Amino acid sequence: MSELQQLEKLFAEGKINRRRFIAQISALGLTAAVSPLLFSGSAMAATPKKGGRMIMGSTGGSTTDSMDPATFTSNMNQNINWQIRNNLVEIDHNFNPVPELAESWSSTPDAKVWTFNLRKGIDFHNGKTMTSEDVIFSINHHRGKESKSAAKAYLKNVKNIKAEGKYKVVFELTGGSADFPFILGDYHLSICPLDTKGPEWEKGVGTGAYILENWEPGVRSFAKRNPNYWKEGRAHFDEVETLSIADSVARTNALKTGQIHYMDRCELKTVRLLKKMRGINVTATTGTAHYTIPMLVDQKPYDDNNVRMALKLAINRERLVKQILRGYGEPGNDHPIASVNQFFAKDLEQRTYDPDKARFYMKKARMLDHTFNLHAADAAFAGAVDASILIQEDAKKAGIKINVVREPNDGYWSNVWMKKEWSMCYWGGRPVEDMMFTVAYADGAPWNDTHWKNDRFNKLLIIARAELDKEKRRKMYAEMQEICRNDGGTIVPMYNQMVEASSTKLAHGPISGHMAMDGMRTAERWWFA
Repeated sequence: MSELQQLEKLFAEGKINRRRFIAQISALGLTAAVSPLLFSGSAMAATPKKGGRMIMGSTGGSTTDSMDPATFTSNMNQNINWQIRNNLVEIDHNFNPVPELAESWSSTPDAKVWTFNLRKGIDFHNGKTMTSEDVIFSINHHRGKESKSAAKAYLKNVKNIKAEGKYKVVFELTGGSADFPFILGDYHLSICPLDTKGPEWEKGVGTGAYILENWEPGVRSFAKRNPNYWKEGRAHFDEVETLSIADSVARTNALKTGQIHYMDRCELKTVRLLKKMRGINVTATTGTAHYTIPMLVDQKPYDDNNVRMALKLAINRERLVKQILRGYGEPGNDHPIASVNQFFAKDLEQRTYDPDKARFYMKKARMLDHTFNLHAADAAFAGAVDASILIQEDAKKAGIKINVVREPNDGYWSNVWMKKEWSMCYWGGRPVEDMMFTVAYADGAPWNDTHWKNDRFNKLLIIARAELDKEKRRKMYAEMQEICRNDGGTIVPMYNQMVEASSTKLAHGPISGHMAMDGMRTAERWWFA
């Protein structure tokens, strides 16, 4: 098999993304030899068609959900959000920031002042025209002292936001931020009408492709196409219905019987059978998604790094990838930066299963007699409970006792995650290193789900954010990955491909690995064939 054929096979299987594929074939001087059909996919059509009701089955829905973007935690509300709203910036399928409600942007040479020029004539669903006042309100919603938004961590560096007329917004930062446009593409930072508050959030008013008609938290949403949508070549369905279906078997059966057209998080135990079924397409997309097992390091015994190291070494990552992911992924290395990220530390030694070393560290911590409670539900990720049982079995060989506590799916993200001392978790990842580290690993970040603090890490985070020299940034981000690996409270056992299924009645363009469900924009980007 030639190098080109090998690369084409990896790309077709979703093991490398489009950006890496193009970079590698360009380096080989083979760009002209690649068939355009490789980028099309079997479900792609040349000309999108308008019409029909598309129904999606999604994980993550909870009765505690809200349409307040500061509260978003799951696939369900993130996906609905981008049906009905837009951001200043969109992250495309190549992990690049592209204009959305902002038509352009620029910065000062030190990346401390960023100016965003807004599109004119964009109306909210209520008829109000979007201006700079709406943008400033929407961003400030996540900045106040009382805000519990995860995006608050991203905006900590923002000193001031001001309007220069109706269609220009200027962000003044306390320090340089080379990746600032990426931040404004985060799903929390959707643009909403000025002074939205209280029950008004649940109306879901935005500038997006669809207008929210009905919203039942944890159950369903129903939206109709926005007749005044401003994006050309988007929003092809007449109607979009999103159903919360937590159980993977139920989602699969709904797809098989035609009750839904699209589902996220396929049951990997049976996905090979799904692939063989007529009328169904299965896609496996490589991105930044990963599974984690966070420990609250401000609680005993997880405040002892010997304990954290022992548990990291007691996990058989290869076994988890094989038995839980069925090969749709790769072992994690206890840091959140994926191989598709620009500054991935490829030379960092891969951690492997070592029960003898695990026992050594646990003995050092004097905790061999302790029983660790691992809280799990398949709401965390498909197969989370099974994964916990495998971890329990492998830890026994190190003399470590783990009790698997099965939790309800409903309310998992509000009642278990960040509440229980050790639990299963899922992260979609972020397109750039600064965002991922800032939201989940920085000291004081609302979603620092281990309460971990490392002075050297936090110092590097600020310096790397402002550094414009890519090679200097690469070295700093490599060190930060190593610090997470060896000191952090998060176990990252595996990176997962996003395995999803859809009816062959649907068609689409290139699929994004930025987030699940085509970057959470299936409703906007897909159509009926």
